Amino acid sequence: MFTGIVEELGTVAGVEDQGDAIRLTIHAQHVLSDAGLGDSISVNGCCLTVAERDGETWTADVMQETLDKTSLAGVAPGDRVNLERAVTPTTRLGGHIVQGHVDGVGTVVSRTPSEHWEVVEVSMPADLARYLVDKGSITVDGVSLTVVEARDDGFTVSLIPETLARTTLGSRQVGDRVNLEVDVLAKHVEKLLAHRKDAS
Repeated sequence: MFTGIVEELGTVAGVEDQGDAIRLTIHAQHVLSDAGLGDSISVNGCCLTVAERDGETWTADVMQETLDKTSLAGVAPGDRVNLERAVTPTTRLGGHIVQGHVDGVGTVVSRTPSEHWEVVEVSMPADLARYLVDKGSITVDGVSLTVVEARDDGFTVSLIPETLARTTLGSRQVGDRVNLEVDVLAKHVEKLLAHRKDAS
């Protein structure tokens, strides 16, 4: 589990094509300070497992299922990625509950800068719209954000200078694909209500 508070911008150091999977190697420092084999690290919102570690790089196996359903397909050496270690019992929950399980891929539709923040519009698969509400939570490329306006085909978020400077969202361009994870609590509520309706 994660909080959606990015700890570090890492750099893709290598991508080894294995046919139905890739081995992804990432250069990082902070998130490796206490990381061991088998630990979980969120990469652009995707929970990956440390399979190898060598100094300031670590490697994860990314299966075809993940490549099919996330924007990790197509990553290349030199790309910057958002990194976050899994939470511990003593971690502050600064964002919201994030599983690292991507629900869909959206696209940056527009960016509107202002003096102190930037409004970004993101499209999303229509079947995810029911989980979003104004002022609710959404995870974009592993970053916990507050929805400004929820729409049937997308949403807007306001990015503060800290988010623009410390995450990949500062450099995402119109047309770029981003990983989306909706609030898992909304999915649980939906399922509970469906069971309640079936029982009545």
